[in-house]
Amino acid sequence: MLKLNDISITFNPGTPNAKTALSHLSLHIKKGDFVSIIGANGAGKSTLFNAIGGTFITDEGSIELDGKDITLMPEHKRAKSIGRLFQDPMLGSAPGMSIMDNMALAAGKGGWLSILTKKEKEAFRDRVAVLEMGLEDRMDQPVRLLSGGQRQALTLLMATYNPPKLLLLDEHTAALDPATSEKVMKITKQVVEDNKLTCMMITHNMTTALAYGNRTLMMNRGNVIYDVRDEERSKLTVADLLDKFKTKAGEALDNDRMLLSDD
Repeated sequence: MLKLNDISITFNPGTPNAKTALSHLSLHIKKGDFVSIIGANGAGKSTLFNAIGGTFITDEGSIELDGKDITLMPEHKRAKSIGRLFQDPMLGSAPGMSIMDNMALAAGKGGWLSILTKKEKEAFRDRVAVLEMGLEDRMDQPVRLLSGGQRQALTLLMATYNPPKLLLLDEHTAALDPATSEKVMKITKQVVEDNKLTCMMITHNMTTALAYGNRTLMMNRGNVIYDVRDEERSKLTVADLLDKFKTKAGEALDNDRMLLSDD
């Protein structure tokens, strides 16, 4: 479904500040996979998403999505097939517009000052009600008045209104408190399953990395150093992941942002 063939990206090449962000990385994501991705800061996780989404063009290698070469395709064209959520809840929606107008925008109905039929409004309200956050009763309120968790949940709904071929979740719960993060993750699981999406999720929480999806990748220094899925993955603990990192990378995982709880 998604094939990354020997891709590399180096920032500031040929200078003293040169930094290799991705190094000859090859990866195949199957249709229907829900992949969690973990690794320390600087491992290349977000650069990987930027390469897939088209923010950065790779220096080497190729990228295929659903059998089509998208290596040189502009970001705005890839966005038709690739949905993405970011860590910042302020991204992904129009803060000055109402929930209703944001949903209309996601549905391709125009957005601000768009004329919606009663049937369309009811359909948007029904979609929002699935979140079980009471937002269906606040459809005329500006999105800027929502909490971070409410906004991320709405953004997730918008990004998948027309189900993309691939959904990228770039630490989309990292800015939320633990209780809200857990709720947004449950909504994420439901949306991915209901729409049968292929999904890749970067997370700093190793417990989350094992609890959601069917496959976990561990990155270090611009490449994938460990790839586990299905039954083998279900038997792993956070302690096992830490041991795997030390074995594969030759050093202990040391990152204050990583949440290592295995409760």
